[in-house]
Amino acid sequence: MSGRDWRLPVSLGGRWTGRACDHSRVNGPFTPRRAVCVCCLRPQLTCLCALARPTAHRTEVLVLQHPQEQRQAKNSVAMLRLSLAHCEVVVGERFAPEVLAALLQRPGRDTRLLYPDVPAAPAPSAPGTTAGAPLRLVVIDATWRKSLRMLLEHPALAALPRLSLVAPEPTCYRAIRAARRADQVSTLEATVQALAMLEGPSFDAAPLLDAFGCFVAGEAARQPPRASSGQA
Repeated sequence: MSGRDWRLPVSLGGRWTGRACDHSRVNGPFTPRRAVCVCCLRPQLTCLCALARPTAHRTEVLVLQHPQEQRQAKNSVAMLRLSLAHCEVVVGERFAPEVLAALLQRPGRDTRLLYPDVPAAPAPSAPGTTAGAPLRLVVIDATWRKSLRMLLEHPALAALPRLSLVAPEPTCYRAIRAARRADQVSTLEATVQALAMLEGPSFDAAPLLDAFGCFVAGEAARQPPRASSGQA
């Protein structure tokens, strides 16, 4: 969920074909000013397609992306979408109830929201689950403040059972994005850690996390050096 999937609080947990995917639900009203890759939707000079790592998974992933995140060069969702075959990204800040209901629920699947149990938006009581039912994981890609606002403004979203990452793995994202807390990670890192928790050893996140590390290193190299506060 990180302007900024980086600010995702983690104390919160179509088959790949190699062809350009259908972006009709991803682009929204965004109008590029520069030539962009039709697959990753980034400027050609910073195309992410070479870093995609097709990763087998059973759980469906729905990312609700705040519009400001779509334009954020350091956002991690593009890599996530390119690498997970069952990953849908929908850009928006406010959703009509019937539209959101159709997005959140899928016949035969139990839905979970990757988000912490926080006082401002307490997690609902745990409902009964269908034994062995496949899952649909909902992830909010936004700053902490904006994600909480999205949650509070959409009762259907707030009513979803929660999934929390109790002990998140160390992040490499701090090299390019600031954080207020040590347990904050990118949307990509939080999502793959949640999938590993849900699917166990059958989910291999290592190649994707390694590629994400390369992405972070590349973005860090493009950043201008920080001015020193001390005197030479």
